[in-house]
Parts: sequence; structure tokens; C-alpha cells
Amino acid sequence: MLEYKCDHAGIVFKEVNEAYTTQTCSNCGSRPDSSPKGLAGLGIREWTCSACGATHDRDVNAAKNLLTLGHERPAEGIPAL
Repeated sequence: MLEYKCDHAGIVFKEVNEAYTTQTCSNCGSRPDSSPKGLAGLGIREWTCSACGATHDRDVNAAKNLLTLGHERPAEGIPAL
């Protein structure tokens, strides 16, 4: 339904795989050991990348990574919100 509405409005619609978007650093693109993982990691809302030192809110980080996937560009260089 969403794809149909986007086509009708002339908006680009693209499905992306959201796997690992909360675990991958949106600043450097690495998936460090410090990122939240599995069911136990669901309660972790904020984490710091051990590779580059960037601090992330879990949801904002995932949103940046999804945006990157949708625009098919490398994760490095996305400005912080």
C-alpha cells in the first residue's frame, strides 16, 4: 500500500534490510563489540562506539543507518542530529 501511494504521489519508495542498523555505528560504519546485541541489548538505549568513540541513541543511530541504506551511500559523513 505504501509503495502504491508513493508511486501515485511521485515519491521514490525503496525497501531496505534493517538488519544490524542499531548495531552498526552511523559515524564510522563499524559494528563494534560495544554495540547492543540480541535480546539482552534491547534495554540498552545509548551506547558508545569502541572504534571511533561516537555516542549513539539506539533509535537515532538505526534511523541514520536506514537513511544511508535508502540513499545507497557510505555511512561515513552523515551529520549528527
